[in-house]
Amino acid sequence: MNLLFAWRYFRSKKSTNAINIIAWIAVTAIAVGTAALIIILSVFNGFEELVKSMYGDFYASVKVMPAKAKTFQISDAQVKQIRALQGVKAFSFIAEEKALLMGNYQAIVTVKGVESHYNLVNPVGQYVVRGRFELGTKDEPAVVVGAGIENAAGVDVTRAAVPLVLYVPNREAGSFQSTDGLNSFPVHPAGSFVIQQDFDNKYVFTNLEFLKYMLNMQPGEFSAIELNTTAAAEKSVQKALQQIMGANCKVLTRYEQNQSLYAVMQVEKWVIYGILSLILVVAAFNMIGALSMLVLEKQKDIAVLMAMGADDLRIHRIFLLEGMLLAAIGTSIGLLLAGTICWLQDRFHLIKLGGSTFIIDYYPVKSAFTDYLLVVSTVALIAYGAAWVTSRRAAAKTYSLRS
Repeated sequence: MNLLFAWRYFRSKKSTNAINIIAWIAVTAIAVGTAALIIILSVFNGFEELVKSMYGDFYASVKVMPAKAKTFQISDAQVKQIRALQGVKAFSFIAEEKALLMGNYQAIVTVKGVESHYNLVNPVGQYVVRGRFELGTKDEPAVVVGAGIENAAGVDVTRAAVPLVLYVPNREAGSFQSTDGLNSFPVHPAGSFVIQQDFDNKYVFTNLEFLKYMLNMQPGEFSAIELNTTAAAEKSVQKALQQIMGANCKVLTRYEQNQSLYAVMQVEKWVIYGILSLILVVAAFNMIGALSMLVLEKQKDIAVLMAMGADDLRIHRIFLLEGMLLAAIGTSIGLLLAGTICWLQDRFHLIKLGGSTFIIDYYPVKSAFTDYLLVVSTVALIAYGAAWVTSRRAAAKTYSLRS
């Protein structure tokens, strides 16, 4: 019954046309605020998905790293335990160090020694655009370089007439400034990859045994272990690995390896959400104005209802529902508008990104049900607060049938 009164008040003609105008302004403001929130959250979801796809193919599902030092020791018994873990598709031991790559020019790189089956752990091989993913052997090593390093070092992997020279720190030298501070060895450039600029300008892949030899690493000594796991087993594998490796190592998931990046993205997303929520607060003031004028318009109706036995609580509920009705109409329009815009952008890429240096040339969008639920809850909370204030004041007033 209360909802019926609220609906009739919304549809009925008002003596002053300004009341209708203010009511529809409130509805429009709620619709715009709702649509803006959904669209912005969807765009942030799109960028987050894009970043995860770029970084996800480079970082392993789970990575074991030394907790303090640069390397750690692993026993044969621990290796057997890792092999027996459920949900592990493949894993590779890693040796990693800063190095100097000498071609026609010099380039500071991070060289990663990996095993021959590394493509089962990390699909970096599918991003090789020139040459092939080949690591060579301990005695005849090859390197696969990022495209940025290929350019910086003046290398052409398809015309490698002269081998490159890799310089790595000699851990047994007393000082890097001494003549034996660096170990060097000629390496053959086998291919170059393009994944993402941060990786293309930094990483070089080579044979694990060769790099261990160059770094004077002992048997069973490694810089990391990278594992490819099923999505469902990621957490359980992380927990089991931590028990196997002990306190001297830390075990990180793909998210934890890039925690700072993802954390910044989430902070930006919620800051924008908070700022755009102010649009809904402004819409709430419009709603207060519309409801206040409606109360003045319906004073005689309220007086009649009270004369028929309606108490303050019923009057309060009628105008509370009137406010929620305005919010529901505005929210529905906003959700429909946002859904349509997101679908059109996802399908036809209507809104382009400025510049030409991005991986994609349009704003990516990804709608999520949780975002819709969050926005609807936010609108409902703000609208309820605005409607409650006005309806409470309406119920507390004294009305008379006399004009």
